[in-house]
Amino acid sequence: MEVENNGKRDILLVEDDRGVAMGVSYALRQDGWQVTKAKNAAEARQEFARREYVLIILDVGLPDGTGFDLCREWRRTSAVPIIFLTARDMEIDKVLGLELGGDDYVTKPFGVRELCARVRALVRRFHPARPAAGSTLNAGDLLIDLDGHRVTRGDERIYLTLTEFELLRHLAGRPGKVFTREELLNSIWDVSFAGDTKTVDVHIKNLRKKLGDGSRKNYIETVRGIGYKWGEAEC
Repeated sequence: MEVENNGKRDILLVEDDRGVAMGVSYALRQDGWQVTKAKNAAEARQEFARREYVLIILDVGLPDGTGFDLCREWRRTSAVPIIFLTARDMEIDKVLGLELGGDDYVTKPFGVRELCARVRALVRRFHPARPAAGSTLNAGDLLIDLDGHRVTRGDERIYLTLTEFELLRHLAGRPGKVFTREELLNSIWDVSFAGDTKTVDVHIKNLRKKLGDGSRKNYIETVRGIGYKWGEAEC
């Protein structure tokens, strides 16, 4: 286990390939981040329990498990942004990572500039510089706390990942407006995804499930051939 610096800009990098870990760690430090490195799942679990991180970069293939397993575990208690690193370019692997709660993925080989840009974009969304005090949004029977990244329905807390929360904020903030998948990609992910709109569909599916979409309200409506909008009428 190797720890480089401490502070509020900590990133946990879980990567068993020493060369990749060194290159990514160097690039992140040059970009102003502090990096904690773990080379397997056991070390990652130990480091995750030691401190809070602003973001986790998680390799899918590890010698003692998978990044998917770690993501599944951590999502039970944490909404920290997670970027998957994967050597597998199969769509099923990408979809699985997103369905488990990952916010983004990068396929090896990748450029460190691209990775750093995605890190900055995710952290900027999750830790806004100057949030407006007391900012809340009422969306039907949902109360959305924009400052605290909390969603409640009465006394019920609905736990969302960062990306699910941002999708909810965008859609519910402008009920009736149709957002194309490309608009959501550009607004929420803040980097070029080369038209990979499947990312949006997977996160929308997860969000609908957590909101109980269809059983209580038509929260999110699909506009065929275009995208999505926040429904205005109850079921």
